[in-house]
Amino acid sequence: MAENCTELVFDKPKIELHVHLDGAIRVQTILDVAKTRGISLPATTVKEMTQAIILHKPATLTEFIGTFAKYLHVIAGNREAIKRMAYEFVEDKAKEGVIYVEVRYSPHLLANTKVDPIPWNQKRGDLSPDEVVHLVNEGLREGERGFNIKARSILCCMRHMPSWSMEVVELCKKYRHEGVVAIDLAGDELLNCETCPGHMKAYEEAVRSGIHRTVHAGEVGPPSVVKEAVEVLKAERVGHGYRTLEDEHLYKQLLALNMHFEVCPISSKLTSACDSDFTKHPIITFRKDKANYSLNTDDPLIFNSTLNLDYSIAQKYMGFTEEEFIRVNINSAQACFLPEGEKKELLYRLYEAYGMIQSTAF
Repeated sequence: MAENCTELVFDKPKIELHVHLDGAIRVQTILDVAKTRGISLPATTVKEMTQAIILHKPATLTEFIGTFAKYLHVIAGNREAIKRMAYEFVEDKAKEGVIYVEVRYSPHLLANTKVDPIPWNQKRGDLSPDEVVHLVNEGLREGERGFNIKARSILCCMRHMPSWSMEVVELCKKYRHEGVVAIDLAGDELLNCETCPGHMKAYEEAVRSGIHRTVHAGEVGPPSVVKEAVEVLKAERVGHGYRTLEDEHLYKQLLALNMHFEVCPISSKLTSACDSDFTKHPIITFRKDKANYSLNTDDPLIFNSTLNLDYSIAQKYMGFTEEEFIRVNINSAQACFLPEGEKKELLYRLYEAYGMIQSTAF
């Protein structure tokens, strides 16, 4: 990321709701695991490997997704690497002042599941998706104990692999009391703007089973993808959602529903989801309209960014004040997928940290 903002513009507790586990791994971990597994990489130092991975200028969403191929094969299918990645993720977020995070990932991609269609009763990768979820849960729990932060996870269906989706929702159900709080639909919107039956069936099961739901929509795809996410898939939150503004009626409808948008400032520039001029960003409209949204990093490894950098961008170019940062984080806590009792406790921590206890009724 070209911007070099080191000033801490908001030093109070923060919430993050949209960050990908495999897009937040430490470069040193990639190098260590590659060495242990005997995997060759294009670089041997953190500095060189970082330069090989990160996006140096805005790219298409498809090009961005292709970036994962540079390193994901090192981690996928390796037990120690997956657990270590989850543990270190929690430590990194704690250092950024995050007290609650929902991290998302595809169990199938981290299992090294083969894309070729084969019978479901055969071994599909180096690990099963179930084993991946168990390992991530272990890593997150150990991180929670070590760094005084609460971490939960969201399991991703992938747009290009609808045959995985029913297994994803079943994993959400199995691990709903062990850290998994929701299901997501991720991937390239432009490959297929209309959700296929496999994903729809999984989301119908999620609704029936009381599994929380978010969907990547309106990042680069048209407003119709957002409309479908909300009306067909029954999404409770929208990942990104910038293109919603192109449909005034839909935008007003979602404002009235208090729909939560998981926005990612730096990400949206480097994936070409939005104008590269931050002063023209849709987030400014969200802010002015008092929309319900959060600030997130998305994939800090690939964007060479931190949550602090996203906050700095919001302050420098989008007119954010401390009051807005506080409002955004309270909205984030209210929109999180924790059970109501835990959500109430989280809100109390924020109210206390923001000096709002006496003015807040419970």
